[in-house]
Amino acid sequence: MTNFNDVVSQFRIEGTVESVSPIGNGLINETLRVKTVDANTPDYILQRINNAIFTDVDLLQHNIELVTDHIRHKLMEKGETDIERKCLRFVQAKDGKTYYKDVDNRYWRVSVFIPNAVTKEEVNPESAFCCGETFGNFQNMLVDLKEPLGETIPDFHNMELRLRQLREAVSADKAGRVASVKDMIAELESYADEMCLAERLYREGALPKRICHCDTKVNNMMFDKDGKVLCVIDLDTVMPSFIFSDYGDFLRTGANHVAEDSDNYDAVGLKEDVFCSFTEGYLSTAGNFLTPVEISHLPYAVALFPYMQCVRFLTDYINGDVYFKVKYPEHNLVRSRNQLLLYRDVRRHDQMMADFVKKTLKQ
Repeated sequence: MTNFNDVVSQFRIEGTVESVSPIGNGLINETLRVKTVDANTPDYILQRINNAIFTDVDLLQHNIELVTDHIRHKLMEKGETDIERKCLRFVQAKDGKTYYKDVDNRYWRVSVFIPNAVTKEEVNPESAFCCGETFGNFQNMLVDLKEPLGETIPDFHNMELRLRQLREAVSADKAGRVASVKDMIAELESYADEMCLAERLYREGALPKRICHCDTKVNNMMFDKDGKVLCVIDLDTVMPSFIFSDYGDFLRTGANHVAEDSDNYDAVGLKEDVFCSFTEGYLSTAGNFLTPVEISHLPYAVALFPYMQCVRFLTDYINGDVYFKVKYPEHNLVRSRNQLLLYRDVRRHDQMMADFVKKTLKQ
């Protein structure tokens, strides 16, 4: 059993540890709160890094250090106050790194706890605007980051790769499930060429990669008690990607009428008000650096991510549920159908979305 006090002692924290206890409900990393005795010293967050997913921990932490240092500098330039609550700060271990590897080859990091802050789970038109504004600003602050970042999960949002993985799964048919989903496979294949547009535009030099968060959910933002955004958190997936990653994936989860694993298929569909609010907020901060190609393909991004997630869920279902956690045998199949229905509904909104983007930019 891990002695958390021993782990914390490897970091250069201020004060004396009073207690270490679990906090939050993260699916990837084990997270604990470190309380200190002295009221004048901060509390801390201790996390075990899942190096099965993030295999290059040194690269992971280097990315995070570059990003947080850059954002902190930008906030100071703007004369922001309370910067300690508006930018994550990671504590050095005794060897000067921002992580510690224990004798069992487990990796740990410590950041300063942000007091009087909360996360949210609900997405409505009001919070959607705030999320769009915040994630757009996050990208905007990192546009001029000079040192390149590495990919913490290589090809994470590469549609061509995801389709290759589906085709390999179909060919192997390890769980004997292909026959039951042939109609879905055929439909996904009929859209495949169109959905790989981003990779083609990139190879042609028409679409840039930028520093993106790559996990844009409302609960990856910290709010103060008055509901104002403090900062973006959960920076493990911050890496080069198309801006479609941050824009499209937020709307995939935030603008669906139901959860991604709901089998209430009649209710699946795009929330137009959430789409509009998020887009308006996003363009208010990201609109000044986006290229015409990026802007004109925002509706494509909204369709891309339910399509991509459908491919990923169906691939896992065909492989016998080896990647995503499932609660029952058909869980991944339900997820796949849900996302395919969302994709179809998004495509019915193509013209509406394009018109709204144009109208918003003219305001």
